[in-house]
Amino acid sequence: MFESAELGHKIDKETFKVVEPKLRAGLLEVQEQLRVDASFPVVILISGVDGSGKGETINVLYEWMDPRFLSTHAFYAPTAEERARPSMWRYWRALPPKGRIGIFSGSWYSHPIAERISNDISRADFDQRMDQLNRFEAMLVNEGALVLKFWIHLSKDAQRERLKSIEANPLTRWRVTKASWDRLKTYDKLQEVAGHLLRTTNTPWAPWIIVEGTDDRYRSLTVGKTILDALQKRLADKRDQNSPVAPPISHRIDRLDVLSSLDMTQSLTKKEYETELATWQARLAELMRHPDFKKRALIIAFEGADAAGKGGAIRRVMSAMDARQYQIVPIAAPTEEERAQPYLWRFWRHMPRLGRVVIFDRTWYGRVLVERVEGFCSTADWLRAYSEINDFEHDLWHAGGIVIKFWLQISDEEQLKRFEERAQVEHKRFKITEEDWRNREKAGAYHEAICDMIERTSSGTAPWTLVESNDKYFARVKVLRTICERLEKELKVDPAKQPRMVITTTAKAEIPPEVATKDSPEATADSARQSKAQRAKELRAEKALAAKAAKAARAAKTAREDKSGEAEGKASPAA
Repeated sequence: MFESAELGHKIDKETFKVVEPKLRAGLLEVQEQLRVDASFPVVILISGVDGSGKGETINVLYEWMDPRFLSTHAFYAPTAEERARPSMWRYWRALPPKGRIGIFSGSWYSHPIAERISNDISRADFDQRMDQLNRFEAMLVNEGALVLKFWIHLSKDAQRERLKSIEANPLTRWRVTKASWDRLKTYDKLQEVAGHLLRTTNTPWAPWIIVEGTDDRYRSLTVGKTILDALQKRLADKRDQNSPVAPPISHRIDRLDVLSSLDMTQSLTKKEYETELATWQARLAELMRHPDFKKRALIIAFEGADAAGKGGAIRRVMSAMDARQYQIVPIAAPTEEERAQPYLWRFWRHMPRLGRVVIFDRTWYGRVLVERVEGFCSTADWLRAYSEINDFEHDLWHAGGIVIKFWLQISDEEQLKRFEERAQVEHKRFKITEEDWRNREKAGAYHEAICDMIERTSSGTAPWTLVESNDKYFARVKVLRTICERLEKELKVDPAKQPRMVITTTAKAEIPPEVATKDSPEATADSARQSKAQRAKELRAEKALAAKAAKAARAAKTAREDKSGEAEGKASPAA
């Protein structure tokens, strides 16, 4: 793997002086063309062994190119904030927009390499991580990015000599630390890990360029010329960078699907609703204060038909939470800043840290729904999005996130009824737009897109929950119950050992039937005993209050009689 980078490549000073001016002029020209064209970003990874000249290479690029349109990001050990979020979160935030060049000194490969060298992760886990990074880079390329990965190599002897040379110079001595010499001791292990990494992540869309780092002039010219050639080729290629990756999805012959099979007649009475709502909101409040929730993050995604009641369901969920603990993110059409980044970038930036909650009103599924139906993206884009979204949600789960996804469904008749009601009510009129009416004409296309979305993205770690929403009471309770049950599962809370609090509206109210039938016999018995004990406690309190009131009445009567007797005694002499 590294044989060609240990041949002693070298450029003499005269040749360098001849080539450098032309190379600098070419780089400035393509950089300006990239900025004006603004059709794709450039991601440059500079990796390699210690002392190989990674920092000097980046400095040379800043000298040769316009630094106003370059950005460099150096990644070290994750900070406390970064450790509380998915591992890729900090890299997503650093991605350059279209028309710009981002240089990564240390990258998404650095941490897995360090973990593998120290044997903190197994070979199988390392390979799995490399596979995830391959898919991440494929997503960047499919979104239009030009990804250039450089590995600057030194032999073990060359690294030792270079560290000595840097340490001997008073101006550069600070760059060599004890850690630099310690890493020289693990050189053989690094070469083994790095060689395996380069083989498994050397993909057609993002290949590695291995550069010998012994000679500064050779290294600088090689990196600069590679960047220039890649940019010139990409800018000259006017072909559509997106091509279909799969045939269109086939139609369902028998018309039976996950939406048409829903029972839209399910409902709750107002009394049942109030009891269930209070019960599940109380349970959610308890679970949010569970000690183990500090180690998890909750991501709740709401999608659904227009006027299906997403806003009402969100308000009932947030009412059970501490306002300092959650954030609500409404998703609309992307801004100019968001369009200059990969599609999922605007969602990554809102991911919560551990112990926090984010609620999305509309989500990343817009690509396979509205963008697909309305033609806002190419067929290749939305076909590719299914796997990218699955990877995205798996990353969230792997980092401790609990992803709960809801689709709220209503019938066409109920939707029309709600549209007409909104048009008549002053404070709801803003909710209805011409686009909502127009979307009804494409109900068939949306129906097909929704079914495809659910089938392709309902996974074990992030399943879809379909909510029958013709009855708002039923829908809100189902949403709350689903969140509570999922949290109980993820936090390993046993409802039989920690029975849910059952809220009663009167002293004679009983356990709601749905809750009773849902729980195990032991949990039902516990809940019944708890309810009975609560009623007995309330009865004792009422008796005590009545006794106290009677005692106070007797005392007041006695005081009045005593006062009357004193008045009569004072009146007798005067008579």
